[in-house]
Amino acid sequence: MKIKKVASVLFAASLTLGGLAACSTGNTDTKTASSKDGVTTIDFWAAPNPTQQVYWKEVASEFTKENPKIKVNVSPMKESPTSEASIQSAIAGKSAPTMSENINRGFAAQLSDSKALVPLDTLDGWDKVKQERHMENTMKGWEFADGHQYVLPIYSNAMLFGWRIDILKKLGFNEPPKTYSEMLDVAKKLKEKYPDKYVWAKADLADPTAWKRWFDFFMLYDAASNGNKFVEGTKFTGDQQAGEKVLGLMNDLNKEKALLTRQAKDPFESGLGVFIDVGPWTIPYWADKYPNMKFNETYTLTTPPVPDGMDTTNVKTFADTKGLVIYASATKEQQQAAMKFIQWVYSNPDNDVKWLEKTSLPPARDDLTTNDAFKAFFDKNPALQPYAAAVPNAIPPMDNAKYNDIQTLIGQQAFNPVVKGEKDPKAGWEDMQKAIEGALK
Repeated sequence: MKIKKVASVLFAASLTLGGLAACSTGNTDTKTASSKDGVTTIDFWAAPNPTQQVYWKEVASEFTKENPKIKVNVSPMKESPTSEASIQSAIAGKSAPTMSENINRGFAAQLSDSKALVPLDTLDGWDKVKQERHMENTMKGWEFADGHQYVLPIYSNAMLFGWRIDILKKLGFNEPPKTYSEMLDVAKKLKEKYPDKYVWAKADLADPTAWKRWFDFFMLYDAASNGNKFVEGTKFTGDQQAGEKVLGLMNDLNKEKALLTRQAKDPFESGLGVFIDVGPWTIPYWADKYPNMKFNETYTLTTPPVPDGMDTTNVKTFADTKGLVIYASATKEQQQAAMKFIQWVYSNPDNDVKWLEKTSLPPARDDLTTNDAFKAFFDKNPALQPYAAAVPNAIPPMDNAKYNDIQTLIGQQAFNPVVKGEKDPKAGWEDMQKAIEGALK
């Protein structure tokens, strides 16, 4: 995945699902005739990413060889104007597939509110999938406010922060900071030695666009709050103390003139900034475009810094993660066949190894660093090992249909104005909470 594609991959449509509930359980003629000559046909929409389409076609073919009574038709979902909009349109038009991937938790909340998804935990075999794939810890963060599980996460990009370790060493630091006070110490020494450099150089810090909060506020907040859900159902449950500390860190960095919020070309790669959020897709991009970026020589990867006094091990972080869903419009026969397909895929770790090799997206399982099936891959790709280790501590997006509006308010009312020195942390949090509680009514 190229860096320039991150926004389009992660951006979830904010279109409403008005009217979908009324039609989400209607079966089309195609679905009524889904079983012919004893063969059940299920339609699977793969993400609009060529490597993922190739993967799913290969595993579907292998599955059918062993299960000739189930045929899995794999096709790419449309991404015009967005993949989310194409799914909404298909549900409204009673032409939804049996199942699809590429669903994030926020969008799943919109779909589940409209009764468009099957709760996976109500299907036979769900508990077995979790056990055989070793994803019990990973799944804990995926439970929805109503107690159900609507999405099986396929991959979990546990977002990490990159530090220019080469520059830190010139400042006298042999390892990156783990706490806020250590980070501020780096900021002071950096500005003393290199007045024209910054700790965090990123224009998105001052941009209220909703999805951008996943890669600054929520990375820090998930760490500071130990994975607090922020919003549960229709209730704001944010951890005020943790939130104000996150905003306090940004306020302190701003006072040290350690933040750059204007556009700059590749600020981390050029050394203009020494700290940046990094997804696993960045590693192959650097290998291709910036061969001087060498793991543990030029840069290193860490979990988010935490407030002073917190445990610096097993730190939580945000997960850029998407997964599989089964649509309620599918027949019961199709739903059972879809679960059988899911069981077959995830009962064998070799299928996750194949996924990892094709996509470089870490499978959403707890044992990536301990299962020998993955050892050869990570031995060849050491920079991806920290991502694998962080998967069990990665927190998915909120399960609220209004997540787009909520995250916009985080930026507008708190994060952006604090970064720019226009509000103090306490006022920012209070204004944000009031606005979010109003939006949730």
